[in-house]
Amino acid sequence: MKNVKIPNLLNTRLGFFGLLTILLWAKNIFAYFTEFNLGVDSPIQYFILLINPIATTLFLLSIALYVRRTKASYFTMLFIYFLVTVLLFANVAYYREFTDFITINTILGAGKVAGGLAGSTLELLKVSDIFYFIDFVIIAIALVMKKIKLDDRPIRARTALAVTALAVMVFSGNLFLAETDRSGLLTRTFSRDYLVKYLGINAYTAYDAVQTYQTTQVRAEASPNDMDEVEDYVDDHYAEPNDEYYGMAEGKNVIYIHLESVQQFLVDYELEDENGEKHEVMPFINSLFHDDSTFSFDNFFHQVAAGKTSDAETLMDNSLFGLNQGSFFTQFGGKNTFESAPNILKQTKDYDSAVFHGNEGNFWNRNEVYKHFGYDYFFDANYYDVNDENSFQYGLHDKPFFEQSAQYLEHLQQPFYSKFIAVSNHYPYSEFTNDEAGFPLADTPDNTINGYFATANYLDTAVEEFFDYLKESGLYDNSVIVLYGDHYGISDGRNENLAELLGKDSSEWDNYDNAQMQRVPYMIHVPGQDKGGVDHTYGGEVDAMPTLLHLLGVDTKNYIQMGQDLLSDEHQEVAAMRDGSFVSPDYTNYSGTLYDNESGEPIESPTEEQQATVKELQDAVNKQLETSDKVTQGDLLRFHSGSGLNPIDPNDYDYKDIDKRLLKKEEDLGDESTSIYSENGDESTEDEYESKSYQEYHPEAKE
Repeated sequence: MKNVKIPNLLNTRLGFFGLLTILLWAKNIFAYFTEFNLGVDSPIQYFILLINPIATTLFLLSIALYVRRTKASYFTMLFIYFLVTVLLFANVAYYREFTDFITINTILGAGKVAGGLAGSTLELLKVSDIFYFIDFVIIAIALVMKKIKLDDRPIRARTALAVTALAVMVFSGNLFLAETDRSGLLTRTFSRDYLVKYLGINAYTAYDAVQTYQTTQVRAEASPNDMDEVEDYVDDHYAEPNDEYYGMAEGKNVIYIHLESVQQFLVDYELEDENGEKHEVMPFINSLFHDDSTFSFDNFFHQVAAGKTSDAETLMDNSLFGLNQGSFFTQFGGKNTFESAPNILKQTKDYDSAVFHGNEGNFWNRNEVYKHFGYDYFFDANYYDVNDENSFQYGLHDKPFFEQSAQYLEHLQQPFYSKFIAVSNHYPYSEFTNDEAGFPLADTPDNTINGYFATANYLDTAVEEFFDYLKESGLYDNSVIVLYGDHYGISDGRNENLAELLGKDSSEWDNYDNAQMQRVPYMIHVPGQDKGGVDHTYGGEVDAMPTLLHLLGVDTKNYIQMGQDLLSDEHQEVAAMRDGSFVSPDYTNYSGTLYDNESGEPIESPTEEQQATVKELQDAVNKQLETSDKVTQGDLLRFHSGSGLNPIDPNDYDYKDIDKRLLKKEEDLGDESTSIYSENGDESTEDEYESKSYQEYHPEAKE
């Protein structure tokens, strides 16, 4: 290095500042493209990825420009540079092990992180990791040998301020582009992958710190006394189970099938093609809906807000609402105490539990939330063969998802509580261009609506194939299969273009129609019983958990749940929307307007009797939402001792190598193993799974 000449620019503070900025940018870009799987799939996303390290790097390093003393300024610059590099590399190492980014809570529990990494530290390191730290050696040598000289001239305050202002401007532009490409990025916080992809590691960490502080403050202000009012509400709100149905499905497996974005209007719907021929969109699900073995509800409403799918999971697994703004999963789900269905069934009925989802585990923070719910196993994308041919931006397509899940499902000990999260019927409902193409598209000015029916039909076939497997494998007869739509598929803003397909005049479409469109399917299929049928009871997702638990013979009286058993004679027929709107058999209150359900018209001048009835309904809705918010935002279940449940320790759950652990458990149990694999003489049931494409089912579609 003796004869190496350093450009004079590097002998200035701004020049040295610029060098560190460029090096940090290069390290981030290197990590983005070699370590992280961020799902970049468009030119604008590549551009955002290239610029997102710049703003925070400029902002953080500019702190040193305000330090006038020479050595102190350089030391501050290098110290910040070192900390940011360590943060980046820590995320690289953590991502290699957990396919996720480090949260503030993870950093605060650094001992647990170290414990999780300790066993495989050497395996996590790569030769290429030298890239993250070799520059420190080179810069140190250059400074010691005075190849880079310290600049004694302090940076003027206005210059330092200009650099900080530039950082803010760049970040503002970055955020604008991010929100343009991914609306609601900071309010819904779908995934840590998204935050890093659009804003970078530093901004993600700062955002997570703010979120963590806010939730910690709310939690810190809560006290055991707050639980008293909640318990009073639950006691008053409890609906006794119906003796005719209570315990009907006791001891059976539970298989939840998540029907992504499916609305109730799709049930029995036939789409007319350009030749006037009608095509049943969901023939198999229609047959289930009308089966005597199925308890079906046609006035069942989703109750989600910005958390969408994750809100539905909160409701279905806990009988608690999500947040009015933002995602409960990402803000509270990885911190709170829960009395979730999988945990209740484990502690009262010795159930195992599992979630199957062909997407990244950190989407909606699931890999942390499920531990707090008490799920024993979580099979995410790491357990599936996911490639460009069988997946899209939200994960593995439904047919290969269900088929590949069989290899794990057959090893679960019975009884079990399981959930299968299908994704193919997800916005923007892209048209299939492979062998799954063939179901007709709708003909409206909105391409989103046009593809919705084809992807719903694909989901229907995938569910039918899964049912066929359950029957062939022997799981069907000993299972309760619950199918539910998580939220709307067509938003209110698009409904006018949908109106004609529903036999309505788009010019007359109003908020009453929008409210009725919030219905989603809810079906509890219990093979072997014939007391089912279509039930017209009004209710929502918050009511699903007590309904199911009562069928399984679990009394919910001692648990904190906001919903009521839909099959109970004491069930109150009102479905609360997350924003305080509601739908009942007689009245709909939506977006501030009260409607008469019989006429569908606004009630301009309600009578005193109507006012009293509506006030009673609205008060009930407000109380339900307020109580739920107290429980979730204050983490009040940590104070609840009346459930008889032992607290969940999320550190007891690990979702690595769970396929191997399932096999080990079977081996340890020996003849006492109750998995379907063991009951089948230790022979796999995977061959019983038969899956075909749309064109194989419909050869005429090729013509």
